[in-house]
Amino acid sequence: MSENTENNEQVMTDIIAEVKDEEAIATVEDNVSEQTVTVETKPDEKTAKKEVKRTTIGGQALIEGIMMCGPKRTAIAVRKGDGSIYIEEMKQSDRVSYFEKVPFVRGCIKFYKMLITGTDATMKSADISEQGKEDEGEGEKKESKLDSFLGRHRNVMLTISAIFGLVISVGLFILLPRLIVDLVTKFFFDENAVDALWVQLVRNCIEGVLRIIIFLLYLVFVSKLPDIKRVWQYHGAEHKTIACYEAREALTVENIMKQSRFHPRCGTAFMFIVLMISILIYTIASVFIGDNNMLINIGLRIVLIPVICGISYEILRFVGRHCEKGICKILVKPGLWLQRFTTKEPDAKICEVAIAAMQAVIPENDNDDNW
Repeated sequence: MSENTENNEQVMTDIIAEVKDEEAIATVEDNVSEQTVTVETKPDEKTAKKEVKRTTIGGQALIEGIMMCGPKRTAIAVRKGDGSIYIEEMKQSDRVSYFEKVPFVRGCIKFYKMLITGTDATMKSADISEQGKEDEGEGEKKESKLDSFLGRHRNVMLTISAIFGLVISVGLFILLPRLIVDLVTKFFFDENAVDALWVQLVRNCIEGVLRIIIFLLYLVFVSKLPDIKRVWQYHGAEHKTIACYEAREALTVENIMKQSRFHPRCGTAFMFIVLMISILIYTIASVFIGDNNMLINIGLRIVLIPVICGISYEILRFVGRHCEKGICKILVKPGLWLQRFTTKEPDAKICEVAIAAMQAVIPENDNDDNW
């Protein structure tokens, strides 16, 4: 019995040792497996940065809708009165003229084309957004002769509307500040002192400050209007959708809502660059030409508008391409700050419209829309 007992105890000791050895081996294998998984799933920061792209796709907020402009297609998506989303691809010429590729010239051409297209899209969205709404028993309104004429001559109407909007903008932000400065100068400066270089520099600096103040007051006033707040929400959704696309995330409402509504390549940033460049250009022009004649001042400022737009467009392109580096990171901040007035946080329904517009213009070749 004693020998059997001793033998049994020896066998049990060997079994326990083998079990402990197997557990130790299993533990080592598990640790190795866990370490292997950790190494394999660790993200590569360089690869992650390369996944972010900058696109040339841009857009514009409409009435209950959004227009997106891609490299080959332009489309609008509008929420109709019955809740459905209307999508329409707008005509876009495949022909690109020589001047549209020339630096400092292409900016003016693109700006004018965008003005015409944007006006057309806004007018269409106003009509489409009313479709599907329940009638209130008023019956159909008879079309006036003016509406009938404008319907038959839509291109004429678009051109007149675009020119009218451009004239208002030039008068308010370019000519009005200069007119105020000229009137004030007559009361505070002698006629002989007006020609002095330092007086010209001071006048142009004051004019530039007034231009920025008028622009800011305009944004503040417009942002308070109830109908415009809705447009600003669509503007915010446009930015968020483009940011989601550039981050290479799926275009879902959830992914879009978490993006920032501020975008460095916004038209608001372009306007601010225009205002700043105008101060420099008009100051240089006044030094060489003089600015003691009101009519010359007005004519000079109108003639130099294409020059200012051309320079501003090239700066926007450069800053947009390098917005996360050096001085460009600083230059985009004023435009981003101004977007606090021109964008608002959208809701899910608005994001759905933005997704529809975006999906309609994304190119088949991923490189066609690289900034």
